[in-house]
Amino acid sequence: MILASAGRALGDVFSPPFRAALWKSLGLTAVVLVALWFAVRWLFEAEVIPFVSQFSPDMPAWVDNAGTLAGWAAGVALAFLLAFLIAPVSAVIAGLFLDDVAEVVERDDYPGHAVGRALPLGRSIVLSVKFFGVVILGNLLAFALLLVPVVNFGAFFVINGYLLGREYFEFAALRYRSEEEVRALRSRYGGTVFAAGLLLAAFLAVPILNLLTPLFAAAMMVHLHQRVSQREGGLPLEGVVPGTIEGAPGVAAQPPGRFAPGGRG
Repeated sequence: MILASAGRALGDVFSPPFRAALWKSLGLTAVVLVALWFAVRWLFEAEVIPFVSQFSPDMPAWVDNAGTLAGWAAGVALAFLLAFLIAPVSAVIAGLFLDDVAEVVERDDYPGHAVGRALPLGRSIVLSVKFFGVVILGNLLAFALLLVPVVNFGAFFVINGYLLGREYFEFAALRYRSEEEVRALRSRYGGTVFAAGLLLAAFLAVPILNLLTPLFAAAMMVHLHQRVSQREGGLPLEGVVPGTIEGAPGVAAQPPGRFAPGGRG
C-alpha cells in the first residue's frame, strides 16, 4: 500500500500540473532567499556595526569599512546556509499550492470518487508553518547529535518520519473528514502512517530532490488516504463536493482521469 502510493505519487510529481506548482514555489523561494540575503547584509551594515562601534569611538580608521566587510561576510555565511534553508523555505511556499495538487490527484487518479474540500487558507498556512518547524526541528536535533553518529542518523528519520507522516496524512484526510475522524483514523493506521513518513524522511534527506518533498508528500498521502478509505468502506459522504460523483442523481459526472479508460494517459 505504501510503495504503491509512493510510485503513483512520483508519477504525479512530474506531471504538467505538478510542474507548474513546482516552478511557482521554486520561483517564490528564490525571491525570498535573495531578499533574505540582502536584508542580512543591510542589517550588519546599517545596524550591527554602528551599534558596536559606538562603544569604541577611538577604533582605527580601517574599522569604517568593517560594516561593508561584515555585510558581505554575513551574505557569504547565509549562502552556505542555503542548503539548510532552501528546503524549509520552499516547503512553506509550496504549502500554499498543496490543495491544488491534491485536487489534481483526486480528480484525475480517482475518477468517479469524491473530490475533497480545500482547506481554509488559515489551515493551509498553519500546515506550511508546521512543516517548516518539522524540517528545522528535525535537522537541529540531528545536528545536535552529530557526535553520536548512529543515534543522530536514527533521530533524523524517526523524528521527521513521525512528524511528516502525521502532518501530511492529516492534510489529505482533512479534505474529507472532521478533525476527530482524522485523529481516529490515524490512530488505527498509526504504523502505516509512520512507515510512510519514514519514506518521506528518506526523500527529504536527498539534496535537490528534497525540494519536491511537499508536493511528493501531499500526492503520496492522498493516495494512501484513498487506499485506507477503501479498507474503511469508502470515502465519507460528508466530504463530497457537488458535481464530482459520477452517475449521482442530479449531479454532473466527473470527466475521466489520467488512469481511466478514455482518460489522459
